[in-house]
Amino acid sequence: MMNEIFLIGLGNPGKKYSNSRHNIGSLLLENLSKKYNSNFSLKDKIKSSCSEFQINNSTFRLFLPNTYMNNSGDAVRAIVDWYKISLDQIYIIVDDKDLPLGKIRFRNKGSSGGHNGLKSIIEQLQTQNFKRIRIGIGSPPLIEGKNNFNTVSHVLGNISTEEKLILNKVYTRVIESLEKLNIKQEDCIIKELNSFAIEQP
Repeated sequence: MMNEIFLIGLGNPGKKYSNSRHNIGSLLLENLSKKYNSNFSLKDKIKSSCSEFQINNSTFRLFLPNTYMNNSGDAVRAIVDWYKISLDQIYIIVDDKDLPLGKIRFRNKGSSGGHNGLKSIIEQLQTQNFKRIRIGIGSPPLIEGKNNFNTVSHVLGNISTEEKLILNKVYTRVIESLEKLNIKQEDCIIKELNSFAIEQP
C-alpha cells in the first residue's frame, strides 16, 4: 500500500500577503511543489489548494489553506475529514517569531505558542497532538519610545532580500528532510532539523 504524507503550509490567501513572513509555511510548500513540477489547484471541499506527486513510492499531498491564518483549523479539519486520515499523517508548516531567523523546530505536539494558526487548528482538532515544523522569522523590532513590539506589522511584513537568502537555505534543508519522511526514521529527521544552524557571515 502506498504511503501518504500530508503537508499543510499555513499562511494568508491573496497577493497582498504572498511574500509576508506569516506565509513562510505556504512559501516552503510552493518551493517543494515547483521542484516536482506540480501545480496547486483549488479544491473548495477542503478549503485549500492542493498539489500531489510521488517521491520514493510515497504520495505527497501538499495543501495551502485558502482560509485566513486565524481560521486555519477549518481547512485542516476539512482535509482530515475528507481524506479520513489519522493525525499522525499530517505535518503543519508554520512561521515562528519566537525562533531566530534561520532556526527550525520540529515537534510532535505542543501548545500554540501564541500562534493564531496553530491555536485555530488545536481548537478544531480538539488536541495538541499533531506534528508541526516551525520556521524562525525572528522577533519583531521594538517600537521606538515604547516598551512593546510591533508584532502584527512584523509577521505581516514582507520578507527582505537578506532574510530571503537565509530562508532559501532553510527551505532547502526542510525540503530535503521532508523528502526522506518515508524512508528515514522520524526521530533522525527531528534531530536533523532541530540542530540545523546557518553560518552567519
